[in-house]
Amino acid sequence: MRYKMKNILLVYPEVPGNTYWSFKHALKFVHKKSSMPPLGLITIAALIPPEYNIRLVDINIGLLMEEDVLWADAVFISAMIIQKESFIKVVSTCNRLHVPVVAGGPYPTSSYDKIEGVDHFLLGEVEDTLKTFLSDYENGCAKKTYSQGGRPDLSN
Repeated sequence: MRYKMKNILLVYPEVPGNTYWSFKHALKFVHKKSSMPPLGLITIAALIPPEYNIRLVDINIGLLMEEDVLWADAVFISAMIIQKESFIKVVSTCNRLHVPVVAGGPYPTSSYDKIEGVDHFLLGEVEDTLKTFLSDYENGCAKKTYSQGGRPDLSN
């Protein structure tokens, strides 16, 4: 059985306001809602082939709406450990709406064996595994976990 994944929603969970990473008070001085763009997910977006439709929701600057999740054939989420609470909420929403979840980033990479509700994990750097995962997914044979050994070749 083939599974077509046409619409991919990239979600960056909220960074709690009471942490170093949020810069909650300093951001008011520069009229910004977030201290940094979700560079990991932006990199993933650049690696996804052009035949996919991609949307990005950064919960630090806007709300994740159910309509966003329902639009997606799969939700890709990346998080640091500090974003765990928001990560769990996003995964729960996707599970309730029956939308597959693909997780990566520092938190899932270090704790994938303890995380529930995620359909597929892309661990470590994904430059060499994302293409394989997408192919496997569309051919109905995606594995639970994909892991790249070592670091990607920066010359690519």
